[in-house]
Amino acid sequence: MKNTSKHDCKTELRNADLKVTPARLGILGALENTSKPLDIVSLIKYLNISKIKADRVTVFRIINALVIKGLVKPIQFNDGKLRYEHMSKADHHHFICGECGDIEDILECNVEKIEKNIQKKKGVLVKYHSLEFFGLCSRCKK
Repeated sequence: MKNTSKHDCKTELRNADLKVTPARLGILGALENTSKPLDIVSLIKYLNISKIKADRVTVFRIINALVIKGLVKPIQFNDGKLRYEHMSKADHHHFICGECGDIEDILECNVEKIEKNIQKKKGVLVKYHSLEFFGLCSRCKK
């Protein structure tokens, strides 16, 4: 995981009226410092490696609270597994390899015109969007 932390997770939790616990800090830190969306199993592994005790139910409860408070967003790639990303990450898309399952961030986002059109024509407010690309990564297409 890469370290790109730009703010204090303790303050973030307090501002969201959530108690600061080692497990919450660990989960937020993991999501903030990774380049890929993480699933529950990956978060549990991260906590275990970090020597932070939290059972599966606790991790699910923490994730649900973080989603409700708007600190974390769930991502679904239609594979039956939810993954999560920190909301502070810049708007981006994903490429998912259908062979090995690798996920890569796609930072280019040229859908602003479409969003503006939708907002104007439908009278809605688009807060964020989701766009995924599926195929074979450079290793699997060989």
